[in-house]
Amino acid sequence: MRTVLGGRDDATLRATIEDLIEDQDSGEGSLGAGERALLANILKLRDRAVDDVMVPRADIVAVEVDTPFPALVQRMAEEAHSRLPVYRETLDDVVGMVHIKDVLVAMASRTPVELKDIVRDLSIVAPSMPVVDLLVQMRQKRQHMALVVDEFGGIDGLVTIEDLVEEIVGEIEDEHDEEATPHFVERPDGTILADARVSIEDFEDRVGAFLTEEEREDIDTLGGLVVSLAGRVPGRGETLTHPSGLEFEIVEADPRRIKRLRVRTAPAENSALAEVG
Repeated sequence: MRTVLGGRDDATLRATIEDLIEDQDSGEGSLGAGERALLANILKLRDRAVDDVMVPRADIVAVEVDTPFPALVQRMAEEAHSRLPVYRETLDDVVGMVHIKDVLVAMASRTPVELKDIVRDLSIVAPSMPVVDLLVQMRQKRQHMALVVDEFGGIDGLVTIEDLVEEIVGEIEDEHDEEATPHFVERPDGTILADARVSIEDFEDRVGAFLTEEEREDIDTLGGLVVSLAGRVPGRGETLTHPSGLEFEIVEADPRRIKRLRVRTAPAENSALAEVG
C-alpha cells in the first residue's frame, strides 16, 4: 500500500487510479462497484490523519491497572473488546494494553494473576500522523492498538488497526457487530450517547415525541434523521439542530454512514420536548 501511495511514481500511480475510476463513471471501465470504491478509498487515505479516524477520548473503554482479575474478565465480557488500554489512576497515565488471549491463558491455568503482569505495549502517536504511516508502523510492530496524545501529553483518542483497514475496505463487521442491539445511554453531563441505528420509536420512548408525523413516516433511525437534516452524510464533529431544539453531534462516522451520535437537549422553553414533557 505504501508503494502505491507514497513512492517515486506516486503522481503517475494516482493519475492511473483516477483514470480507472473516471472510466468506470463514464461506463467505459470494467471495474465492479466494490473495486471502484476500494480504489477511491485508497486515494483518500493519504490525505487522512490519525485524528480523522480515532475514537475520541470520551468514548475510550479502559481499565485501571489495579483492577482485580475477576473484574477485568467481567469488563471485557461486557464490552466485547479483545483489547483494552490499561492506565494508572487517570487515562493520561497509560501503562499499556491487555489482550483477551492473555486473559484466557490465565483463566485456563487457574493461577492467580494480576493485571500488571499481563500488560502489553502499545503505540503512542500524534493526532497529525498520516493514517498510512500509522498502518505501516502497526504492521511492523505487530501492534493492533495505538493511543493518540495531544501537544500536552494528554490522551486524545484511540485507534485500532481495524479502524485503519476499514478506511480502505469499508465497515468490518464481526459476530458482535451483527448481533449487537443498537442502544443509547445517558451520560453524567445530561447528554445522550447513541448508536445511529437506534430506532426513532425507541428514542422517543425515552425523551418524548419530537418528530412531526411526516418525519416519523419517512425516518426510521437517528442516523437517518441526521442525514435528512444535513442532506448528506455529515462528518465526525459536525453538529446539527432539529427544529425541536435537539442537537445531534456526530461522534463517529465514515464516508458512507453515521455510527454514533451525542444528543443534547435544548432548554425547555426553546424545545418542543417541553410540550410533551
